[in-house]
Amino acid sequence: RSIIYDRNLNKTRAAEVSYSAFAFLFSEAIQYTQKRVSGIADMERRLSTLGYRVGIRVLELMSWRGESTSKAPKREIRLLPALSYIHTQVWKTLFGKPADAIQKSVENDDEYMIVDNDPPITRHISIPREMSQLNCSALTAGIVEAVLDGLGFPARVTAHSMPTDANPSATVILIKLDRSVVEREEALK
Repeated sequence: RSIIYDRNLNKTRAAEVSYSAFAFLFSEAIQYTQKRVSGIADMERRLSTLGYRVGIRVLELMSWRGESTSKAPKREIRLLPALSYIHTQVWKTLFGKPADAIQKSVENDDEYMIVDNDPPITRHISIPREMSQLNCSALTAGIVEAVLDGLGFPARVTAHSMPTDANPSATVILIKLDRSVVEREEALK
């Protein structure tokens, strides 16, 4: 019988986790956390922290797979390719599809938004009425923050519900970049 540590990571690239198993695990994490928090902000902070821990591992796994299969692996040093990598590759790895859009804020030059009109992470979560302001996509925001930090683009990432008639569960992942990132991008122009 083989041990999980002996398996080749590249052979599990196409493997998928059962969506119902993920939904059950995430639901249990929500219930466990809900019993140990004092409010919605605390709950979202804890979900974001959990997501950050997941994001570190996702980036490590994706980097390892990319380096082992590519003859000339590269690391993104510019912001837009890094955001595009998150929008497409990371999202596909996590959710099986790319995010719906990525946008730059018109008001602030240090803000970007990743839009997901139907986030799989919240598809089967029912939130109690007293916690209606809770956005469980805080977990996704934590993942994005960890990936950005790991790529060398420190940022503060939050999740916000932006429902529309066509997409009642639409979520925006707001990325507020550290000033040093904006200054570095300006210097590279």
